[in-house]
Amino acid sequence: MKTKSLALASALVCAGLSTAVGAQSIDECKKPLADEYKEVGQTRLRVLFWDVYDAFLYTTDGDFDWSQRKQQRKALLLRYLRDIEAKELVETTSEEWEKLGFNSQEQSQWLDKLSEMWPDIKEDDCILLKETKEGYAAFYQGDKSLGVINSSQFTEQFLAIWLSPESRFEEERDELVGKQ
Repeated sequence: MKTKSLALASALVCAGLSTAVGAQSIDECKKPLADEYKEVGQTRLRVLFWDVYDAFLYTTDGDFDWSQRKQQRKALLLRYLRDIEAKELVETTSEEWEKLGFNSQEQSQWLDKLSEMWPDIKEDDCILLKETKEGYAAFYQGDKSLGVINSSQFTEQFLAIWLSPESRFEEERDELVGKQ
């Protein structure tokens, strides 16, 4: 009997360890930011009964002002709280752009590029967008580069999903930009 209990306990401990090893810590997710960015705010997106992700906004000075957004380099970190297929993320990006009234000729190319670079997400995975000095969007998963979209217009439209005053999730946006 003791042997069975010990075997069960060992199996549970190993299962717990394998889960912990697969999860990315926030510090791991922030590695590409080095020390050049400071947190502005954070929020959790909940849709109906589901927690979807925790979002963290960073700028080089720790402040964010929508009217000054083109003068500030930004980084957006999303830590997912559930599994989501890459295809779903890309479709949601397209839908959010539509709701914000964005309609540029490059969008289909950008969405194709996102489809190529984004992985399927597992619970506790992170995706980080770090704005480059040129205003381009560099994406990371942990310290692994996923790719860059060389368009400042893409970066602005992508970040507007979370940062625009017209964002669909007003309360979460206010938390993210440090208004609450």
